[in-house]
Amino acid sequence: MAQAAATSGWLRGRVKAVPSGDSLLIMGFTKAEIPPEKTIVLAHLSAPRLARRGGTDDPFAWESREFLRKLCVGKDVVFKTEYTIPNFSREFCSLFIGTTNIAKEVVTHGWAKVKEAKGEVTPEHAELLRLEEQARQQGVGLWNRSPGATAAAIRNLPPSAVGDPSNLDAMGLLASNKGRPMEAIVEQVRDGSSLRVYLLPEFQFVQVFVAGIQAPSMGRRTTVEPATITEMPSEELNGDSNSEIRGSLTSAQRVTVSSTYNEVAPDPYGREAKHFTEIRVLNRDVRIVLEGVDKFSNLIGSVYYPDGESAKDLALELIENGFAKYVEWSASMMEDEARRKLKAAELQAKKNKIRLWTNYIPPATNSKAISDNFSGKVVEVVSGDCIIVADDSSPFGSPSAERRVNLSSIRCPKLGNPRRDEKPAPYAREAREFLRTRLIGNQVKVSMEYSRKVPTADGSAAAAAPTGPTDTRVMGFGSVFLLSQGKDGLDISQQPGVNVAELVIARGFGSVIRHRDFEERSNHYENLLAAESRATSGRKGIHSSKDPPVMHVTDLLTASAKKAKDFLPFLQRNRRMSAVVEYVLSGHRFKLFVPKETCSIAFSFSGVRCPGREEPYSNEAISFMRRKIMQRDVEIEVETVDRTGTFLGSLWDSKSNVAITLLEAGLARLQTSFGSDRIPDAHLLAQAEQFAKKQKFKIWENYVEGVEVTNGQTQDKKQKEEFKAVVTEVLGGGKFYVQAVSDQKVAAIQNQLASLTLKEAPVIGSFNPKKGDIVLAQFTADNSWNRAMVVNTPRGAVESIKDKFEVFYMDYGNQEIVTYNQLRPLDQSVSSAPGMAQLCCLAYLKVPTLEEDYGHEAAMLLSDSTLNGPKEFRAVIEERDVSGGKVKGQGTGNILMVTLIDEEFGESVNAIMLKEGVARLEKRRRWEPKEKQEILDELEKCQAEASKTRLGIWEYGDIQSDDDENQNPLPSSVKKPGGGKR
Repeated sequence: MAQAAATSGWLRGRVKAVPSGDSLLIMGFTKAEIPPEKTIVLAHLSAPRLARRGGTDDPFAWESREFLRKLCVGKDVVFKTEYTIPNFSREFCSLFIGTTNIAKEVVTHGWAKVKEAKGEVTPEHAELLRLEEQARQQGVGLWNRSPGATAAAIRNLPPSAVGDPSNLDAMGLLASNKGRPMEAIVEQVRDGSSLRVYLLPEFQFVQVFVAGIQAPSMGRRTTVEPATITEMPSEELNGDSNSEIRGSLTSAQRVTVSSTYNEVAPDPYGREAKHFTEIRVLNRDVRIVLEGVDKFSNLIGSVYYPDGESAKDLALELIENGFAKYVEWSASMMEDEARRKLKAAELQAKKNKIRLWTNYIPPATNSKAISDNFSGKVVEVVSGDCIIVADDSSPFGSPSAERRVNLSSIRCPKLGNPRRDEKPAPYAREAREFLRTRLIGNQVKVSMEYSRKVPTADGSAAAAAPTGPTDTRVMGFGSVFLLSQGKDGLDISQQPGVNVAELVIARGFGSVIRHRDFEERSNHYENLLAAESRATSGRKGIHSSKDPPVMHVTDLLTASAKKAKDFLPFLQRNRRMSAVVEYVLSGHRFKLFVPKETCSIAFSFSGVRCPGREEPYSNEAISFMRRKIMQRDVEIEVETVDRTGTFLGSLWDSKSNVAITLLEAGLARLQTSFGSDRIPDAHLLAQAEQFAKKQKFKIWENYVEGVEVTNGQTQDKKQKEEFKAVVTEVLGGGKFYVQAVSDQKVAAIQNQLASLTLKEAPVIGSFNPKKGDIVLAQFTADNSWNRAMVVNTPRGAVESIKDKFEVFYMDYGNQEIVTYNQLRPLDQSVSSAPGMAQLCCLAYLKVPTLEEDYGHEAAMLLSDSTLNGPKEFRAVIEERDVSGGKVKGQGTGNILMVTLIDEEFGESVNAIMLKEGVARLEKRRRWEPKEKQEILDELEKCQAEASKTRLGIWEYGDIQSDDDENQNPLPSSVKKPGGGKR
C-alpha cells in the first residue's frame, strides 16, 4: 500500500473499482507492476444492496453505486481506518479526494444511510447524521418520495448469460448491433482479454472476449469433489454489513475446502495482463463493437475505453505492451485495417522483446534491409512486378545503367516461358500491359528496401540450405514512384508520386505477400494491404469471379521460317499496322507483338544494318534502341520476309522513321545491295547517313570521302573512356589495382563497413567460410576490417581459431593469409555489391614478371610512382581484356589496359617505365590506326632513350629481335616443354 504519512494513519492510493454505493477497491502507489490492493467501506454508512446476475436491487441501489463510481473511480485518494468489526476482514474508513470528504458527499446527495452509533457519537458521525437529516428534508436520493420514484429505482435484471448461454440470443444481438458501438459498464475482468459487462440500457450481464487477441490465462480451480463449505463472495459484502457478516472458517473447514479444489497457476504475465486491463476498464464506461459469435455463443468484440478526449482500443494497447498475442481465429471477424494494426503491433512487440516476447527468438529469414535511392527512366517492364530502370547517375549506355527492380511485397501472375511451353497465368499479360502503358519512357523514383536470396532456376535449393555460392541469387526489391498525378483515386499527398505497386494491386493485377514475422517488407505495406482490400471488395482482376480473358498468341520467333512466310500476306494487306516492341535483339532487329494478328514476329529494318555483336558500337546501338523504342507503341510496314523468318520493313515511332534516327546517330549504315526502290523514305535514309558521315559520328569517325572504312579500323579510334583513379595495389608484370575516385559506391561501402557492429570471434562450427565466399577479414598491417573473398581454405572442417585462410581484399586488390579468428560473417546487403578494386595493366607495354630479370625493379618503380601518397591519376582506357572471366582472387578477372597519366607532372607512368628501362613496347602491327601510331611513336622515343644509355633490360643491347623470333605459338595456359607439368 502507499506509505503512511508519518504516524497520522493516513494512506494514499488510487480507486481501482467501486463494487457498491459504500465500498471501494483501492490500489497503492508502488513501483511494482501489480501494486497491493485493499477493499474499504465508508465509515458509518450503509448503501442499498445491488442484485447480482439476476433478480432485483434494493431501491436506488444502482443510482447509489453510480454516484460513487463516477465520483471516485480512477481518482487519487487519501484514507484512514476509523474502526473495524471483529471477524470481518474489511476496514471502515474516512476517504478524501483532495479536500472533499467522500462520505459527506454521498450523504449530502442522499445515496446512503448513516448507521446508528453504538456508544459515544464522534463529531464526524454527528456531522453525517446532520447531513442525512438535511437530505431527508430535501427529498434527495434515497429520500425521494415522489410518486413512483421508488418503483422506478428498482432494477429487475434479466437472467445472466455468464455460465448459461441460453439466457442470451447471441446471434440476434450480433445481427442487430453488428458494427454499431454498444454502451456498457465493465463489472469484472476475468483475464486480460475477457470481460464481464452490463450491456446498457437493458443491463444484460454477458461475457465478451476481446477480438483478435488472447491474453495469458489466469489459471483455474478444478473441482475434485462437491464442496460442502462455501464462503460468501467478496462482492456480496455490501451496504448494511451488520446483518450480512459471517464468521471466518474454522481450521477443519479450511482443510475441507482446500482438498476440494486443485489450483492451476496463472500463465506468465497473466496477473499483469489482468491488472493492465482492470486499471483501464474495470467499472468504466466502455463502447463495445461486436465482431462475431463463436460456436459456444460467446460474444467476440472490440473494446474501446475513454482516455481524455479520445478513445483507445484495448486490444491494441494489450498487444503493444506485450500482454497479449494476436490470434487469427477471432481477428478474422474484424475489419482489415484493424487486423493489420494488431498484427503490426505484435511484430513491433516481438522486435522490442516486451514481456510475453522476452525470450522470443526471431525465425530465420532470407531477406536483408537495404537503402538505395535513385531516379531514372523506365526502359522495360519485365512483368507486372518487375521493371528495368536506367539509372540517371550512370553513363548512358553503360551496362550498370540499367537496374532491375522487383516491386516490394507484391506478387503478380507469372508470364510463363514459350520456349519451355509454359503458358502465361491468368491476368499476367494484362498486368504487364497495364504497367507498360503507364511507365515506359517515364521518369520514376526508386527506393530500394530489401534484398532476398532466392534459389536458382531449378528450384532444388528451396528445401535445403545452399551448398555453395552458386545455389542462390540475390534479388533487389523496392518501391517505385511515378512522378505524375495518379488517375486511380490514390492518395499521393504523402508520397513523391504514385506508388506503382499500389497501382497494380488496386487494379487487381496482383496480390500482397503475407510476410513472415521479421521478414523485410515494403515501407508502404499498409497502403498495399488497403489497396488489395479495395480490389477484393470491388472484384477486380484476379479477385473477379468471371473467367479471365484469354489470348492465344502465335510466336513466330520459335516457329519455322515456312510458318513465318505463311503470315506474310496478313501482315502486308493493311500496309501500316500497329505493333508493340517486345524486345531489342540488336540495333536493327527486334521482337514485335502485332495485336491485330495476335502474333509475335522478328522484325528488321530494310537495308539498314548496325555493327555486329563483336564490333565497335554494337552495344551502343542496342542501348540507343532500348531507350528509343523498347516496349513502345509503334507502326510498321512489312515488305518481305527473309529465309530465316525475319520480316523486313520500316518502323515509325510517333510518326518518326526510327531507321533515320539510327543512321543520323552514326550507329548504322545503309546496305546498298538491298533494293532501295522498295524502301519508303529511301532518300531520307541516304540523307541521314550522309549527315552522320559529314559529322564523323560513331562508326564514321575515321570516314574520308571516297575511302571505305571498315568497322575494324574504327575500333581503336572511337572515343576513349577515362576516369580518375587511385592505385591501391601493385603486382608484377605491370599489373596493378585501382579504385575509381568518382565511384560513389566506394564511399557507400566504406560507410556501411564503418557502421557495422563487430561481434565476438565466431564459435567453431557455427561459421564455415568456403572458397568463393565474401566475408569480413582483418587486414594484418593496420587491423582494419574489410570485405574479402576466400581464396583458399584448410582441408576439412575448421578445428582451431589458428586455422589459416587465404583471402583477397576485393576493394583494394591485396591478398594475404589470415587466421580463423580474423574472419567474421558479412551481411548480405554489404557482400552483394561487386568489388571496388579494378585490375589494370599498362597499355602497349611488356613488363617483366617477378620471376624474370628486372621484374622486381619494374614492380618497385611502379610502386614508387603510384603508391607514394594518395595521388590521383587519369586512367585512359585503351583496350579491355575480358578473357579473364570472374574474379577468383588476386590477378584474375577482366583487365583494363590503360595509359596512366600523372597530371601533376604531365607525364604518363607508361613513359616513365620505358625511360627507366624496366619495360619495352609490344610489337607493332603493320596497320595501326593513326591515333595509336602517334602514341606509339612518342613511347618509342622514351624506349630509344633507355636503349641508347643501356638502362635496365637494355644492359646487354637490343633484346627485341631474338624475342620476336622465338614467339611461343602455344596458348599462355600451355607451358613450353621442359617447363614442368602440362
